Amino acid sequence: MPSLQDELFPSTPGKFKIDRNHPMNRHFHRCFASTTTMFFWALFLIALTASYLSFQSFVDSGSRYFSVSWGGIQWEKQLRHSAQTHRPNGLSVLVTGAAGFVGTHVSLALKKRGDGVVGLDNFNSYYDPSLKKARKSLLSDHGIFVVHGDLNDARLLEKLFDVVVFSHVMHLAAQAGVRYAMENPNSYVHSNIAGLVTLLEACKSANPQPAVVWASSSSVYGLNEKVPFSESDRTDQPASLYAATKKAGEEITHTYNHIYGLSITGLRFFTVYGPWGRPDMAYFSFTRNILQGKPITVFRGKNRVDLARDFTYIDDIVKGCLGSLDTSGKSTGSGGKKTGPAAYRIFNLGNTSPVTVPTLVSILERHLKVKAKKNMVEMPGNGDVPFTHANISSARKELGYKPTTDLQTGLKKFVRWYLSYYGYNHGKPVN
Repeated sequence: MPSLQDELFPSTPGKFKIDRNHPMNRHFHRCFASTTTMFFWALFLIALTASYLSFQSFVDSGSRYFSVSWGGIQWEKQLRHSAQTHRPNGLSVLVTGAAGFVGTHVSLALKKRGDGVVGLDNFNSYYDPSLKKARKSLLSDHGIFVVHGDLNDARLLEKLFDVVVFSHVMHLAAQAGVRYAMENPNSYVHSNIAGLVTLLEACKSANPQPAVVWASSSSVYGLNEKVPFSESDRTDQPASLYAATKKAGEEITHTYNHIYGLSITGLRFFTVYGPWGRPDMAYFSFTRNILQGKPITVFRGKNRVDLARDFTYIDDIVKGCLGSLDTSGKSTGSGGKKTGPAAYRIFNLGNTSPVTVPTLVSILERHLKVKAKKNMVEMPGNGDVPFTHANISSARKELGYKPTTDLQTGLKKFVRWYLSYYGYNHGKPVN
């Protein structure tokens, strides 16, 4: 009698026959048919899933492609035209944060003297984006193309460096403001640290490498009590997250200079003010509230000591930025590999004449011809520092930096711009 093993499996491969009338064979047939059906259904489902995933990948890729706001022949043509120089040995500069306060003024100054300029800005909503768009329009009127994009978009940066051979990068994009860090700390890490690294990666991989000038901040001095603040002072005790990200930026840039031969200059700005300024700055919000008849909050330090700032007019900051670009020296890397040492510098850019906040308010009252309603409040523990005061001897020596605008003159120019931009006539809004 054949064994069960013999009945289920043929003795001669390829000649397996089934007796359909045998009970065991009928049972086997049903199982075999069921298993085969399940096998084919499984194959079908796998194929269907693979097809769907392939299609979804295609759709996602297409969506990413069509959602990108940059690229194309016309876009590249605008880039090259904007980056074209119009003076002998002119610079070709990528300005990040070009639609920002300092970025707009630096871009215009570069273009005015015949340098090529391409702007990059993400137009975030930290403050009213309409002001940034107005600055972009101003830049466009002067032949400066501003790309709408994010610093963390490595593909965009790679494309920019592929289309234009930039001799310099003026890195001014950042998440600004000391107090906002308590509301949205991640935005500071995203822009001031991750964005900086993404940009430096693009710079070190470029061939030739550009020289980099970037905006650090006087905030890195933290609660330093030695005055005036000097570049050689300790900066390892920041008083705010904003200051900490700027200090981190100084360490990161030093690393890229050391490893990749990038020529890097860091500029510690001291309370920049002027036309087209940032609405979150005290002088700007004071002006708005005074004109609207609203009270302003004036902070005081411990023991009712008035806060003081080394207010620096925008034109003086621009001089320091251009001087830094002109004296930066070349990067020494090639395709991401260092071939020799490159310059690494840090400079204070300030006015050297600190003014108390109540004095600032008095000057604004005089120019606006309106008396402010003041609420004097003790400064909260939000990261602000009681005073700033710049030692600019290094910038004087190396950059020829010499501030010329005092606060009285600078605020007069700001107020004139403010009244014109926001449509005021003799201190009253124009309907």
